[in-house]
Amino acid sequence: MTQSSPFRFARQALVLGMIAPIRVYQWVISPVLPASCRYSPSCSAYGVEALRRHGPLRGGWLTLRRILRCHPWGGMGYDPVPEHKGTSSCRPSEPSAASRRSF
Repeated sequence: MTQSSPFRFARQALVLGMIAPIRVYQWVISPVLPASCRYSPSCSAYGVEALRRHGPLRGGWLTLRRILRCHPWGGMGYDPVPEHKGTSSCRPSEPSAASRRSF
């Protein structure tokens, strides 16, 4: 099921409206502050990617969760934006030799 044009436009406008404050932070505030990112990618880059990949609701939720995890007693390291549910980044495996036989 695909979204109709007005809903797609509204979703994109909402996502862009949510990304705008993140971009302001990245361009204006972040360069003034010392680098202190605990995760890779940074929380702001994670937020932009999550909003673009998952939309305003799930992407906003993922971004909020990431920001709340970013504190001195939280985790650290590589933490990518998760894939959509039901999709896999792995390619389907090739059929085995037994399944390729024709009888």
